[in-house]
Amino acid sequence: MEKYILSCDWGSTIFRLRLIEVTGQHIVGEIFSDEGVTRTFNSWKAHAADKGIARKQYFFDQLLNQKNILAGKLSINLDQITIIVSGMASSSIGMQELPYATLPFGVDGSGASIHVFEADDSFPNPVVLISGVKSEDEVMRGEETQLVGLSALLNLQQQEAILVLPGTHSKHLHINSGKLLTIKTFMTGELFSLLTHQSILKDSVDGSGDVELSADETAAFKTGLKKAADANILNSLFTVRTNQLFGKLNKKQNFYYLSGLLIGTEINHLLEKKDVPLILSCGGNLYELYKLALQELNLLERTTVISADAIIKATIAGQVIIYQNIKQTISNE
Repeated sequence: MEKYILSCDWGSTIFRLRLIEVTGQHIVGEIFSDEGVTRTFNSWKAHAADKGIARKQYFFDQLLNQKNILAGKLSINLDQITIIVSGMASSSIGMQELPYATLPFGVDGSGASIHVFEADDSFPNPVVLISGVKSEDEVMRGEETQLVGLSALLNLQQQEAILVLPGTHSKHLHINSGKLLTIKTFMTGELFSLLTHQSILKDSVDGSGDVELSADETAAFKTGLKKAADANILNSLFTVRTNQLFGKLNKKQNFYYLSGLLIGTEINHLLEKKDVPLILSCGGNLYELYKLALQELNLLERTTVISADAIIKATIAGQVIIYQNIKQTISNE
């Protein structure tokens, strides 16, 4: 077993590269940037595609540059160390599109769809690219690696649970007996951003200032949760406008009222899964909002709440497990 791997989490908007000591999965060093897959793809189209530079080559050039930055930061030669890449890098706008794995998907990562790029003169590191998972009408990239890691870290291999992973596109992952059975995607974060920045509601809310909720803001959030359970979302969204017009809530309170509306709409379906344990993992202000929402809906008693740090550990653990599966398969052939 190698002593180190390079863990690359290359999402739509964020690039993360970490040097990992495999035993103990300790982070030796890391770098972050906003050079996510979307920006990298757009940069390739604008500056390199018409010069005959292939998309894959452009992505590899960016990855090499980031690896050299990390090497300089750590004063370590990182050549020859395997880079394991998960996230949107395997998408149609990534370094190379890979086919999705399909459901049911083993939470041990054994069914992961991957591609291995051997090291060569132009790129001195082997690269393992991990693809996503699809159902008949859902897809995800990156969360499958987190799922594999969380399943190992939390000993979920033979348990039933629904993992709730909030974000721009929140994912609810239903697992049972070692398999991922269903994926549900909720565009909660993206819709919230669109409504607060580009819709008629943008002048009725204010998300600036202290992220710690006051008593009145907490009450507004709870009111939004209750409204989500009682009314159609397309109708109830307009109450954000009338709340401000009629002086019922100030703009900061209204911001959290809208958040309650959308989060409540996302998680209300969990009430139907009465006997299934829940696992919530997110960070920042979302952590407190989702925790409060689950508490208000009487779902917190059957919810295991884990921190954003656990997702970082899960991503790394998932990448290591999938890589070890690959090596085991090769050694058995």
